[in-house]
Amino acid sequence: MMDALSVVSQLRDLASEPQNREAIVQDQGCLPGLVLFLDHKDPQVVFTSLQTLRYLAESTQNINTMKNELGMMVTLEALKENSGLNGDITDLAKEVHEVLSTLDTYRTPEQTKRRNKHQFFINSSNKKAKSVTLHIQGLDGTDQRGVCEEALLKVKGVISFTFQMALKRCTVRVRADLPTESLASAIAATKVLSVQQVVKNESGEEVLIPLGTTGMKVEENSHLPDYLPEDESPEKETDRAVSRTTAKQDSSGSWLNTAASFLTKTFYW
Repeated sequence: MMDALSVVSQLRDLASEPQNREAIVQDQGCLPGLVLFLDHKDPQVVFTSLQTLRYLAESTQNINTMKNELGMMVTLEALKENSGLNGDITDLAKEVHEVLSTLDTYRTPEQTKRRNKHQFFINSSNKKAKSVTLHIQGLDGTDQRGVCEEALLKVKGVISFTFQMALKRCTVRVRADLPTESLASAIAATKVLSVQQVVKNESGEEVLIPLGTTGMKVEENSHLPDYLPEDESPEKETDRAVSRTTAKQDSSGSWLNTAASFLTKTFYW
């Protein structure tokens, strides 16, 4: 059974892949749903919705549609000014609002490059993000996946992550200044999982390299509320839903359409 956090978390993971962003914005249900999620009572739903919007705004073709979406700018403005929210939410709301408020919607590649040097998610000015692929020994089922999720969510600098359970892999998107060893240390601290990094050698073949964890201090998030565990379908289905990230493959009977249907039924459109 889907809930709001499950839906918006999956949308965020899909939006983290550039090839999916235009399809998500063009969908008639997803963007209005994200706007309504910005008013959700659960701060984690609000925060994850903002992350999703920030990813979607990376595609310049989406900006006009997003800022003209009913309620978008008004709600972002309210979040910016809401002193009762934690700083991570207000900071990210300010960043998304700023991106959508820019007049130079159609920027040259050089302008985009200069602009992105100064913006990326929370407290990360002058930083770019990177993706790290990890092979996790012990990632044998949903229980172990939950342990891994909890460990990663505590690491300051982690933006999002997706799992390929069949391969025992996790692709983590992090701030560029976060050492990969910090991820390994957090996972090793679970006492039930161990990790190696997946990289390609000069021949283009994937190889596993060990990651040191001794003496590595992990900076933990201090402001984020507790992350609520998602209701998951059986493991085989979870592999299919999470590991597929291309919206074009999801065009008919897809998870994206399922999410949009959930949003439609939830908000009575």
